[in-house]
Amino acid sequence: MSAAANKKLLQDIFAAAANPDPAARDRALFTTSLAEDAKWIVTGQYSWSRTFSGKAAILNDLHGYVRSRLRDRTRTVAHRFIADGDVVVVEAKGDNVTPEGVRYDNDYCLVFRLEDGRIKEIREYCDSILTEKALGPFPQAQVRAAS
Repeated sequence: MSAAANKKLLQDIFAAAANPDPAARDRALFTTSLAEDAKWIVTGQYSWSRTFSGKAAILNDLHGYVRSRLRDRTRTVAHRFIADGDVVVVEAKGDNVTPEGVRYDNDYCLVFRLEDGRIKEIREYCDSILTEKALGPFPQAQVRAAS
C-alpha cells in the first residue's frame, strides 16, 4: 500500500475508536487490521516496557489489562499523522479515568509499521511516570506471557 493509503487506514482506525460517544466507539477496524504476528513494543525502562508478540498478546495481555484499569471504554484521540512508505507516526492523547477516579490522559507517539495493509509493528512512546502513577506497575504475572 502507498504511504497515503497507510495513513488513511490509521486515520480511520483512530476516528472509529475515538468517537466522543462511548457507545459508538468501534475497535473492529484496528482488530481486523492487526496482523496475527504483530508486535507492540512499549519502549523505555519501566515495568510496562516489553514486547507483546502476536495479535492475542496485544489484544488480551496489553489491551485487556489496560481496559481493566480504566473506567468505561478507553479513548485515545489522534491529532497528527505522518506517513512515509510503510511507516505511519501518530501523535495522540488519552482521555481516560481509572476506577479510582484518577485521570489518565497520557501523550503518545505511536510508530506503526504496516505490510500489505496490515499492522505488523507498533512502537509506543509515552510518559512512563504517568502510566505507573495512574495505572500502577504492569503485573508480574503478565510479564512472563508478554516478554
